[in-house]
Amino acid sequence: MNSNNDLVIFGARGDLAERKLLPALYQLDRAGLLEDEMRIAGLARQKVTTEEFVGNTHENLNKYVPESDWDEECWARFSSRLTYVRVDFSKPEEYQNLKQWLNEERTQIYYMATPPSIFGSICENLDAAGCVTESSRIVLEKPIGHDLKSSKEVNGTVGEFFPERNIYRIDHYLGKETVQNLLALRFANRMINSQWDNTCIDHIQITAAETVGIEGRWSYYDKVGQLRDMVQNHLLQLLCMVAMEPPNSLQADEIRAEKVKILRALSPITNENVKEQTVRGQYAAGWISGEPVVGYMEEEGSERNTSDTETFVALKTYVDNWRWAGVPFYLRTGKRMKAKGTEVVITYKEHPHAIFPDTDDQANNRLIIRLQPNEGIELEMFSKKQGLKGRSNLEKRTLNLDFFDSSGESRIADAYETLLLEVIKGDQWLFVSRDEVEASWNWCDTLLEAWHDNGISTKPYGAGTWGPSKSEMLIEQDGRSWHEA
Repeated sequence: MNSNNDLVIFGARGDLAERKLLPALYQLDRAGLLEDEMRIAGLARQKVTTEEFVGNTHENLNKYVPESDWDEECWARFSSRLTYVRVDFSKPEEYQNLKQWLNEERTQIYYMATPPSIFGSICENLDAAGCVTESSRIVLEKPIGHDLKSSKEVNGTVGEFFPERNIYRIDHYLGKETVQNLLALRFANRMINSQWDNTCIDHIQITAAETVGIEGRWSYYDKVGQLRDMVQNHLLQLLCMVAMEPPNSLQADEIRAEKVKILRALSPITNENVKEQTVRGQYAAGWISGEPVVGYMEEEGSERNTSDTETFVALKTYVDNWRWAGVPFYLRTGKRMKAKGTEVVITYKEHPHAIFPDTDDQANNRLIIRLQPNEGIELEMFSKKQGLKGRSNLEKRTLNLDFFDSSGESRIADAYETLLLEVIKGDQWLFVSRDEVEASWNWCDTLLEAWHDNGISTKPYGAGTWGPSKSEMLIEQDGRSWHEA
């Protein structure tokens, strides 16, 4: 490939860069997808040399890249791209160190693997040092603020120095193969698309469950909680991909415009319905995979005797438009859950008249879209049981499209590989627009305010379960149940 881009990673000594970004870049290089002359600069304030940075990167790649993917020739090529530039992000004068490294004839991609609270000051210092051009791109990690007001401040400050066409807001769920396949599933298959509305679909569930706890992030997480950490971005983005209208094309602006319409049509959860449509939970001690684990308040780094921060959220909402009128969307996400998994479950309506009386199972077809741990799509349908015992004896069968097994590839690319490649190409179709961020915060702020006004406290649930018992009631009061793989 001919080269036109250089990548600059702010926070190159941090966990995100070492665990995700640099391994993803190595894999892109191994696949021949990095531009020939592309350079990568790692920025941090520690006093280390480029040789030490390269050595540290080698150690981390050995941790996070499978042994079967290691290639010495690729490593030699990849390591030659790396440079370490020492910059204290709070000191404007030190950005001259970066300025000296830059090549003004190339496009700079600035990746902010830093706390969002310093996005603005970094942009100001980059601009003051003459490091921003009309073609410079910037990549922002979530969260973009902690509410609508702060997100506007972050977006506004970054927008003073970078036009919207050059801002790439990452939601790593959008880089997953399954999420991209949602577009193909819906809009390339007439038999699916023609039944994708309230005339055929009974309800939709979106679950993102983790077995891990806070993982040493107590002081950060206690200020955030599961709604801000997972619902505001990941789950609402999945909801948008499921519910959006067909875009006119696969151009970024067309896709993002349809997602904004869904966020603005999302029925608000207010003081009037918050008690019936939401559940907050916090995990207590329990068992995960046969091992005892402590509760949230006993986690390492716990700074207070009490906390009402939620580690679990379940909610019910609607999309108020013609396609989805009357179809409930059930969202559920939590830490220290019984199993790890992220999935979207589309449950179709039953036939208006049953002619198979011997069927003891509920006769709902379900389309299950799995994001993790194994990406793929399953369609649950009914067929006659083999044998002579009866013509109305049905059984549930599953058509399974496993993306890994059916791909012919040796591995499924990590989401960050996909997203970094799109940034390099200059395509925003898998990234979140400012309008999306602010529309999702506007909806979440209304819910947070309703929680506060009504004193909705967290319900305890044992680690290794599916959350508070009230979350089962949330869906069962409608005659439905959570799907559990």
